[in-house]
Amino acid sequence: MQISRNFMVIGVAYLVLGIVLGMYMGGSGDHSLAPLHAHINLLGFTLMTVFGLVYRVIPAMAATSLARAHFWLHLAGSVILLIMLSMLLTGRITEAGMPPLAPLAELLVLLGVASFAHNVWRNA
Repeated sequence: MQISRNFMVIGVAYLVLGIVLGMYMGGSGDHSLAPLHAHINLLGFTLMTVFGLVYRVIPAMAATSLARAHFWLHLAGSVILLIMLSMLLTGRITEAGMPPLAPLAELLVLLGVASFAHNVWRNA
């Protein structure tokens, strides 16, 4: 598995999604999905691209099981979290419907970032 490439490819997919959503909001004048737009761009595009670049610049980090854990934890957590946020903002669920899935998704992202931090500490 090429961790660097995987992070960057998925980061670009999030970028395209974020731009399309931004264009929709601008064209329709409905900015109610702005929090989702921000999360797609920051959690998806920005973080995943930065992680991919770090793994490309420091190959010793990319060769670890921490890197693989980081990728899968961040990917799963961010997808679940963004789906839940989308459902909340479009009225398909209420805030009462967020637990336990949304907090679990947040925990997955946190564990992924903790894996990254530990990897930086050990290998950077």
